[in-house]
Parts: sequence; C-alpha cells; structure tokens
Amino acid sequence: MQDLNGKVVAVTGASSGIGEAVARRLAGSGARVVLGARRTERLAALAADIEAAGGAVAWTRLDVTDRADVAAFVGFACRRFGRLDVMVGNAGLMPLSPMTALKVEEWDRMIDVNLKGVLHGIAAALPVFQAQGGGHFVHVSSIADRRIVPTAAVYSASKYGVRAVSEGLRQEAGPGIRVTLVAPGATVSELADTISDPDLRRAAIEDYRRDLLPADAIARAVAYAVGEPGDVDVNEIVVRPTAQLY
Repeated sequence: MQDLNGKVVAVTGASSGIGEAVARRLAGSGARVVLGARRTERLAALAADIEAAGGAVAWTRLDVTDRADVAAFVGFACRRFGRLDVMVGNAGLMPLSPMTALKVEEWDRMIDVNLKGVLHGIAAALPVFQAQGGGHFVHVSSIADRRIVPTAAVYSASKYGVRAVSEGLRQEAGPGIRVTLVAPGATVSELADTISDPDLRRAAIEDYRRDLLPADAIARAVAYAVGEPGDVDVNEIVVRPTAQLY
C-alpha cells in the first residue's frame, strides 16, 4: 500500500464526479484534503461525510477561471494544514457542439476552465512546491487529449493543452516536483450535463451509459501515483473501461 498518510492534497472541482471520488479516496487513506469548487453546499456535505468517517478536511469556494481565487485556495490550504503536498487539477466541463454551431462563448468557457484553470493552479502551487523542495501536480485530463471526434474539437484542444503543459512542467519544474497526467475514458460524471444542445446531450448521455467506469476507478489511479515514493514520478495514466475501444 502506498503511503498517503498526512499528505496535504488540494482538489479542484471537488463537488462531484472524479473530484469528489478523489477526495473521498485520499482522505480515507489518511491524506488531509482541501476541497475547492463553486457549489459550496456540495462541498459542505462532502466535508461532513469525510469528517464523519474520521478524515481531515477543509473546504472553500473556488472558481478556477479566476487566478486570484486559485491563489487564495492554495494559500488557504497552506494556512489550514501548514503545507501543500499535492495539487489535483480536476475542474472541467464538456459542452460538446459541432464547430459549425459557432458556440464561441462555450469554447471560451472550456478553455478558461479546462486549460487556464490548470495553469492557474500551477501558478499558485509551483512557488510553494519550490520553496518546500517538493510537491506533486496531478492533472485530470481525458482520452480526448489524444483522440478527436466530431463535436469534441474544442474540448480535445483544451485537453491536448493540459497534456502539453503537464509534460512541459515535468521537464521544467525542478528537483523534487512530480507531475502526473491522468486521462480517463468514459467515467460516471456530470460532464454531459454541460452540453447545451438537448439532442446532443441526450445522445451523449445514452452513449456514455453503455460502458462507464465508476469515478473511484480514477481516484484509485490518482492514489497510486500520489502514493509512490518521492523518487518515482508516474507521468501518465490512461484508464478506460475494458469495453471501450477508443
């Protein structure tokens, strides 16, 4: 069993899906988790569950599109627990649409949340990790970071960007700082709910219901990477349902 006990882990997008599962899994393994998301009522309920199970947790509202907000989130984690060991960049949305629909505002939102949100996390946590002499970035991407399908061009672009940034960060971050990219396949989440076209949303939900990973499958992958010894950097993990071909 990898050692997670006592590590301070900040999780963005922690109010549901993969973020929630990561928080539950790591807290249950002894990590001290800091939850961030916009839906504070869900964060409060999750924190209560974690505390009831004996876990250590703190939470605060977070909008990853706001650089100052992300900096405050990291500062909150450091003040509450004295340090930060892991920054999990998980917040994301997936309003799929054909390029011809020209849903430019949705394109902007995807880039702001999926890619710039990760960059804001790096900008906030990297100085902390450098001062400590160590730390770990975990970025939750998607298999869309290596495969493009119709209606997902901009979503894939945002995830390709996360993959590129993660690899660049790995090379540049400095001694003791690890970077892991986790790319889930079809997983139980609320991502399809962000699709504005009702017909496309219905089709996506029906498609994703065929073969779905539980969110905890991704949480277990995160726990594996985070729990490895400091001299081991698990760079990429792709996790798909066995039945998923692409």
